[in-house]
Amino acid sequence: MAKEVVGIIKLQIKGGAANPAPPIGPALGSKGLNITEFCKQFNARTQNQAGKLLPVIITVYANKSFDFVVKTPPVVVQLMEAAKIQKGSAEPNRVKVGKVSWDQIKQIAQDKMVDLNCFTIESAMKTIAGTANSMGITVTGNAPF
Repeated sequence: MAKEVVGIIKLQIKGGAANPAPPIGPALGSKGLNITEFCKQFNARTQNQAGKLLPVIITVYANKSFDFVVKTPPVVVQLMEAAKIQKGSAEPNRVKVGKVSWDQIKQIAQDKMVDLNCFTIESAMKTIAGTANSMGITVTGNAPF
């Protein structure tokens, strides 16, 4: 018999750094979950991605058990790493803060393809290039499509 789903919790946690402090503790505690057990499992599963911001979706069941899925880092975080910047531009149409190449865009698209709603790598690259543009990051070179 299938377990009854009581709720879903979505959080963004740095890899290998989950602890019972807010926002994790209150979010899990309100559903009656074992916070330390989640932190142990999450840190064990994400120790190779230490320091990276990772979205996690926690499915809560009626018997107070849980499952969780760790997603790939957000596109914005990957673009900031690729452009070596701390934050995006306040005025992206006027002030450009960094540059990325189409090869870097393709690498991010391949990494993020499982989480995007795109069917081809080219459409994923266009989506990521649009995100870069809205952050004030210039995409250099000729588009490969």
